[in-house]
Amino acid sequence: MSGRTQLMWDEQVTTYDFGPGHPMDPVRLRLTRSLVRAFGLDGALRLVAAPAAGDSTLELVHRPEYVAAVRRASADPAAAVDLAEFGLGTEDNPAFPGMHEASALIAGQSVAAAEAVWRGEALHAVNFSGGLHHAMPGRAAGFCVYNDAALAVARLLELGVQRVAYVDVDVHHGDGVQAAFWDDPRVLTVSLHESPRTLFPQTGWPEETGGPEAEGGAANVALPAGTGDAGWLRAFHAVVPELVAAFRPQVLVSQHGADTHVEDPLAHLAVSLDAQRLAAEACHALAHEHAEGRWVALGGGGYAVVDVVPRTWTHLVGIAAGVPVAPEARVPGEWREEVYALTRQQGPLRMTDGLRPRWEDFEDGGYDPASRLDQAILATRRSVFPLHGLLP
Repeated sequence: MSGRTQLMWDEQVTTYDFGPGHPMDPVRLRLTRSLVRAFGLDGALRLVAAPAAGDSTLELVHRPEYVAAVRRASADPAAAVDLAEFGLGTEDNPAFPGMHEASALIAGQSVAAAEAVWRGEALHAVNFSGGLHHAMPGRAAGFCVYNDAALAVARLLELGVQRVAYVDVDVHHGDGVQAAFWDDPRVLTVSLHESPRTLFPQTGWPEETGGPEAEGGAANVALPAGTGDAGWLRAFHAVVPELVAAFRPQVLVSQHGADTHVEDPLAHLAVSLDAQRLAAEACHALAHEHAEGRWVALGGGGYAVVDVVPRTWTHLVGIAAGVPVAPEARVPGEWREEVYALTRQQGPLRMTDGLRPRWEDFEDGGYDPASRLDQAILATRRSVFPLHGLLP
């Protein structure tokens, strides 16, 4: 093992930029990288800039004609008016110059992270610019052009890994990753997200449990709008640990979208930074308990780009690096100065929302039939647990 933790970073990932006013503001990546540096975490990890994914790698998940369409839109954004069938040139995914290059670079970071973990070059690897989990084999969707998360998993399979668990705690369903491995028994996808009744992409029902060749390969927890810390953590711990333990993965890949936060403008959960940190700690622990520590951690959504995203992902990096940032830690003054210079906003003062989330264990605390949250948990357990030999 040449290094415990690898952080994937190339400044050019910030060129993944859909333009002014788009929610996916690349300043969130720049500010996260700066906050990681400001806390001195660079000294506890190895910083690596990987090359962009080439066509042969992208085509592990994406169709050649789609990659060609992205290249065309990238070279001539005006051409995207003819590429709507590929999800390009839409309000969510407007074309921009260099779109292919920026998207392929982000994908390259996640693929290289997976390679490093499997080959023993790192125990953990983080790419917070990744987690673009909505992109489908033949189209862009939900601010995502290339699905780096699915590509990382596909590369692990190509390298000979027999079982990969993918855990997604973004507020939106990890539909693109689920679709990529719907019929592949080597992959378990678990997504904890706001209910499709109230949020894009309107998929991720508990009945979605995998294709005929991989029954039980997908698990979905559809949470009612308004779910807060106690419910979110209760749901996570009622479903994820048992499924991961039963699947016995060789590598854990997790996606840590920060858009579950109560301040996120695009969704309707009420989760705190402190609960998000606990979920990252739980994924770290699951990797050590069931995958010999092999952990690839990705970013994802998150549109409170100053107050939430940089702090959440800095906690993720610190956890992976073995030097977790204390919740009560003061945010370095030089970082807050940078925030103001870039955004004209005041940055947060501490690495916490001031909460200490607690939750009742689903099995120990009992099931409340009147609770919409417990109904959602039970629906998932009834749908997928028996397919893994577990009691619902």
